[in-house]
Amino acid sequence: MPEHPQGPPHGHPGGHPPGHPSSQDGVPALRLVAWETTRRCNLSCLHCRAGAQDEHYPNELTTGEGEAFLKDLRTMGQPVVILTGGEPLLREDIFHLAEFGDKLGLRMVMAVNGTLLTPEIARKLKEVGIQRLSISIDGPDAASHDVFRGQESAFSGALQGIQAAKDAGLEFQINTTVTRGNLPDIPAIQELAVELGAKAHHIFLLVPTGRGRALTEEIISAQEYEDVLHWFADKKGQVPLELKATCAPHYYRIIRQRAKERGEKLTFQTHGLDAVTKGCLGGSGFAFVSHVGQVQPCGYLELAAGNIKEQPFSRIWRESELFQRLRNPDLLGGKCGRCEYRKVCGGCRARAYEVSGDEMAEEPLCLYQPAAQG
Repeated sequence: MPEHPQGPPHGHPGGHPPGHPSSQDGVPALRLVAWETTRRCNLSCLHCRAGAQDEHYPNELTTGEGEAFLKDLRTMGQPVVILTGGEPLLREDIFHLAEFGDKLGLRMVMAVNGTLLTPEIARKLKEVGIQRLSISIDGPDAASHDVFRGQESAFSGALQGIQAAKDAGLEFQINTTVTRGNLPDIPAIQELAVELGAKAHHIFLLVPTGRGRALTEEIISAQEYEDVLHWFADKKGQVPLELKATCAPHYYRIIRQRAKERGEKLTFQTHGLDAVTKGCLGGSGFAFVSHVGQVQPCGYLELAAGNIKEQPFSRIWRESELFQRLRNPDLLGGKCGRCEYRKVCGGCRARAYEVSGDEMAEEPLCLYQPAAQG
């Protein structure tokens, strides 16, 4: 399953999407939404949050329901819409939906594993308005990537898909899920992203949901978490890539600590989007819609805020009690609730929920000790 981002922007080159509205009546503006257009997938990735299989899943949103959803999103401005899965290219009407959203004025991007991306399909995606693809690379070679993705030739297939995207003039980024197994290879994967001509490199810190629950030994330690994010911050400006850390809210604390140590002021001019966004955007700038219409804070936090088959997404976004809770950093528990960085980090709510059963509990993989006590 291709990863989707929680922060800006998967496929968005900078700033807010055009026509993006400001927060109104205490309800934050929707910046981007990931739609699991289908759960079906041709790979069996070890970390898949959905445990996706190459089979038909019942009750998936129909074409008409998808069109209604996209129309509703347009009433909220022009958020980035990530068509994800499963593998979205396995949905028969995916080109129609992409073009439908594009003609509405939405910014349409797509997360794929690359193995189904032929030259013809890449050209078609470009024609219907897909503005960027994300393609997952989790190892610097076939041996490492194929094991992670659960299929031989997944690496070569992804590289062929990337070439097809390049030939079609379709912008792409590389997504990488960081685990204990590939942690030493992250620099090499980033070098590969540069060699391939990617626009961006997004790293995702493993959230143990779905099949990922069996990968507890692959979860890096809090110290390794901290170290890789410091390394990632060091690479800013050193590589010709947009860099984004996702499911890694600590990154937004770290860049502020580093700026403070250097006596710098964190501004959009000095640090770009990192200065104006925050860590966990689930329910406050980002939402996930499942293949059957369930609205969630993100794909890894399977708590229902509502279902678009029953009420419009825009209403769920405004009125969901779950989203209202997640938008209030003062409701965070444990040391997250005491932390002076809680408004810019927030901790990973999905990891907190997986460990404690409470989505507002403290982030389990954070070694930072807040300055505030009590």
